[in-house]
Amino acid sequence: MSACGGSRDDAAAQLNRDCHCVSVDRSRLMAALGLAGDPQGLARLLDAHPHLFADSAVFVAPMQLACMARTIAAVEQVVALPGWQSRVLAQAGAHARVVTPARGVFLGYDFHLGADGPQLIEINTNAGGALLNVALRQAQVACCDAINPALCLRESSDTAAAFVAMFREEWRLARGDAPLLRMAIVDDQPEGQFLYPEFERFAQLFAAHGLAAVVIDAAALAVRDDALWAGDQRIDLVYNRLTDFSLDEPRHAALAEAWRRDLAVITPHPRAHALYADKRNLALLTDAAALRGLGAAEADIAALLAGIPRTVVVDATNAAALWEARRQWFFKPATGYGSKAAYRGDKLTRGKWEEILAAVAAGHAYVAQTLVPPSERHLQVDGEPRALKVDIRNYVYAGRVQLVSARLYQGQTTNFRTPGGGFAPVFAA
Repeated sequence: MSACGGSRDDAAAQLNRDCHCVSVDRSRLMAALGLAGDPQGLARLLDAHPHLFADSAVFVAPMQLACMARTIAAVEQVVALPGWQSRVLAQAGAHARVVTPARGVFLGYDFHLGADGPQLIEINTNAGGALLNVALRQAQVACCDAINPALCLRESSDTAAAFVAMFREEWRLARGDAPLLRMAIVDDQPEGQFLYPEFERFAQLFAAHGLAAVVIDAAALAVRDDALWAGDQRIDLVYNRLTDFSLDEPRHAALAEAWRRDLAVITPHPRAHALYADKRNLALLTDAAALRGLGAAEADIAALLAGIPRTVVVDATNAAALWEARRQWFFKPATGYGSKAAYRGDKLTRGKWEEILAAVAAGHAYVAQTLVPPSERHLQVDGEPRALKVDIRNYVYAGRVQLVSARLYQGQTTNFRTPGGGFAPVFAA
């Protein structure tokens, strides 16, 4: 067993198995969400999103947190290599080849805690939930003696303020000392998005730090007078929550033009998605010979091979072998998000496999990743014992982990439809 695996009987594993406490203080959660003056606000939020927040925390061993950080650092080192950038940008669209000094906010590194340590399942470039998780973390209380030491290890820094500093840094990298005046939080029909409450919280957070912000549909943006506009408001910086990662859809034409012409700072952006989040990159990150050819350091290669499940691109040459060994693999589209069109091999039907092969033949890449079953968090849900699966997310900027959170769920993939599931804070134990 690797150093990252730990003992099955370590403190974190025991807490995840045996602690069934409800540790969320609803009054604290209201205050942290800015709803203290709106007694019905939390009820409305939870009525609309009944499985957004889990009632308890997830515990992770310090060694496992360190191993996740080591894998993340190795990815960052490799992505910075000129050879890596040339290789992955060659398979990306034109918008990804637009050069920008902005790094891209809220990279999400998602891990499963496997028997041999944390395994990086995927990287996302518009990872949602960070600000909601800050609020949830602030709402935790010690509900038993076993939990109290873990809660005492909470970091004292103001993570929300660090998020604002991150956006200011994106602006500084792109615009130097020019003043940042107005921001736009952009998605398709944002009021209908599941995480719209977070968009509102971000607008409030930015305003509290002296930055005007508007939440707006990307289709409502316009370019005129060599600037990006939301109605009569000129936009300096866009917090981009779109899942059109390449900005190729016609309804996003104004935002795409602003990106190409550098009329506003857009973050995250198509270049970041191509460099980090295209899932074909996972195949390259688990190919030692290819990494050596790109100039990666041996220590980074070792960390990547230890911390990322072997991944291959699905094609005609390996399709038959992948089907025969499908129970060992997890299949997902290279540019997918939110677990859409992703399948555990042991649940994959012949019909769905034929659909995957047809998509590949039509130019829509798929990858197969060695299946790493998630760990579990045991809780009482409506008085009944329930084992929920755990996905660990590291929110990262410029190679630094800002926040670690979890998602609890049942089913093949993460979701917010599981009673007792949803976002959960992560504490070291």
